[in-house]
Amino acid sequence: MTDELRGPVTDIEWRAYHDIRRRVLFERRGRGSAYDPNHPDESQPGHYPLILWRGTEAVAVIRIDIDGGVAIFRRVAVREDVQRLGHGRRLLTMAEQFAQSSGCSRIDSHVDADAIGFYERCGF
Repeated sequence: MTDELRGPVTDIEWRAYHDIRRRVLFERRGRGSAYDPNHPDESQPGHYPLILWRGTEAVAVIRIDIDGGVAIFRRVAVREDVQRLGHGRRLLTMAEQFAQSSGCSRIDSHVDADAIGFYERCGF
């Protein structure tokens, strides 16, 4: 099965993007009501909301903000039912490729303390 990292286009794809973010990053952390799918950061120039597709299935999301030559990985989330299957690692690899192809020479990420070990295991 082929993996693809690309931005949401249709309403259904946007819903998948927001559903993963809302559930994993907000509801699981007790902040579900704080999630705003219409937050203006999602549509700012240089901000790239992306979905990792496994075939036709949305399995993970990331937003990459590009400022000059720096890519900032934000809001990385893998659907709960497919965590620990390598999707997060694949997402980060493909996000690095996206950043490099966009002219970035540095990657930053501000992550939750619970995720630091994962990022270290991925080489960050």
